[in-house]
Amino acid sequence: MRKRFDVTIAGEINLDLILYGLPEVMSMERELLASGFGMTLGSSSAIVAHNLAALGVSVGFVTRLGDDPLGNIALERLAEKGVDISCVKRVSGGTSTGVTILLAHEGKRHILTYPGTMFEMAAADLDLAYLASARHFHISSLFLHKALRPDLPGMLRQLKSQGLSLSLDTNDDPEDTWGPPLDELLGIVDIFLPNEDEACRITGKSDAESAMEALAKRVPLVAIKCGKRGSLVGKAGCCWFVPAQLVTPVDTIGAGDSFDAGFLAAYLRGEAPEVCAGFGNRTAALSTLRQGGTESFRDPAFMHEFLHLTD
Repeated sequence: MRKRFDVTIAGEINLDLILYGLPEVMSMERELLASGFGMTLGSSSAIVAHNLAALGVSVGFVTRLGDDPLGNIALERLAEKGVDISCVKRVSGGTSTGVTILLAHEGKRHILTYPGTMFEMAAADLDLAYLASARHFHISSLFLHKALRPDLPGMLRQLKSQGLSLSLDTNDDPEDTWGPPLDELLGIVDIFLPNEDEACRITGKSDAESAMEALAKRVPLVAIKCGKRGSLVGKAGCCWFVPAQLVTPVDTIGAGDSFDAGFLAAYLRGEAPEVCAGFGNRTAALSTLRQGGTESFRDPAFMHEFLHLTD
């Protein structure tokens, strides 16, 4: 049966407000002046959805958000790239859409998030038939989905029973516990996409290679993002290190989510794991050349030239 979408995503959405040039140590009760400011589409789930769509993948996106200006702008950014938002749930008079404020400092950053509706999205907000109308389902930011987490294992099993492949990027756990339902989900998903720090925290290992060895026993395909070094991709008995594409970054915010988009786009084309990782490295590098995680993908000519894509 032909599916309506290539990928469906249920996740959080917000804007990123980015301030540049602030000191890492910030004094209280002082007015600190930034040297630059940007407002971009934020949140891991929405960045993956946007960039997949920019790469020509058909995407259906479900979220819960407030009836407020920030939510409207974020949805407009997704719709601009052709992401289907017909099943998004809007709530009025309650919690507002979340927002993330990022303070960028020479490759490091402070990340300040008001979760808003992302903490409230629950299974009741999701249309399972809509999510199942795709070849693949992806979820990011596991530990920000407080209301949804208890139902995720059952939901993913249902989607898998309907023939979808599944991928997970936990992103950070603000409480640093890496607890349920992560362990159960690792036994369900087909692809796991952590960064090196997350992979080591989850497994208790000290390096990406040791973490890969542990994770590849649980998940059929694992890709560990290692920043400017590249990525490590593997499955049981096989492992490849794929070097990064070297660029001079403007902003690394969203690079890991952009890797996910590139990796999944190649995976859905049937490419080999090392090819998927290589394309993920290139989309991650592309992301770093403009502010935030989506601005490089909003310029089709720039994106196509950098990635050597043809229409």
